[in-house]
Amino acid sequence: MGRRKKGRPVHGWLIVDKPEGVTSTQVVGRARWAFDAQKAGHSGTLDPFATGLLAVAFGEATKTVPYAQEGEKTYHFTVRWGQATTSDDREGEVCATSDLRPFAAEIEAALPSFRGEIMQTPPLFSAVKVDGERAYDIARRGDTAELKARPLTVHKLELLKIIDADHAVIEMVCGKGGYVRSIARDLGEALGCHAHVASLRRHASGGFDLEGALGFEALEALKEDPERDDHLLAVEEGMGDAPEYDVPASLAARLDHGDNSAVPVINAPVYWLSYNGDPLAIVEREGAAPPKLKRVFRFDDAD
Repeated sequence: MGRRKKGRPVHGWLIVDKPEGVTSTQVVGRARWAFDAQKAGHSGTLDPFATGLLAVAFGEATKTVPYAQEGEKTYHFTVRWGQATTSDDREGEVCATSDLRPFAAEIEAALPSFRGEIMQTPPLFSAVKVDGERAYDIARRGDTAELKARPLTVHKLELLKIIDADHAVIEMVCGKGGYVRSIARDLGEALGCHAHVASLRRHASGGFDLEGALGFEALEALKEDPERDDHLLAVEEGMGDAPEYDVPASLAARLDHGDNSAVPVINAPVYWLSYNGDPLAIVEREGAAPPKLKRVFRFDDAD
């Protein structure tokens, strides 16, 4: 007999505005404690110095995390010109300096090279695996990892304002796997002046935004709030733009009994099934002629 899980069977998404100096893991831990939830995760780590949107998934919503991660991300970040650091952000050691400072027109002229389909090399301090080991673990012991450039789609990269000669604020909208720190680093190299990220705020990710987000300190007050579940978004919000297929009662019953032959195959690589508005399963499809099912993830108790 399995061990009974501690906490409540909470299902849904909670949007938190993460403050500076707190880790993503700490936010998830505080949220799970506040909701007394059995299971929790998140859809994308923010560095401790970064702020902004952290989408916390409870219960069955954790099954939609991989799909939420596929969505676009929007960041506002401050670039510090004239200094390169070992981590490509303000928390690293300064490893190169320059007296050159770019003018607004020079920054504007350099940005188009970083839009569209580009190749990006992750920072040395990143979670990318090299021969089975995290790059940041390699960097922390003083070794240098050979990181390969990876494709990235940058939908938008715009100069928002010049703060002073040393700092500029830039907005970036990108696909999965983008590193703001790499953009700042490479932009500084392109302008011949070195650069790193001085501050970073995530405004949107995977269909979620900061509207209605809870602050980290507000989570503590929710512990004794009988209406706390009203702050949760539905499980299916994590599916982003993936299409929904509403099945009739007869198919819902067969699906409930594990009959995959009841799963409709539609023209979409990923979609989700529902019955009377409640999510039933996530479906991954492969092939085109004829298409076939790849995987089916069932929602066990997401009402």
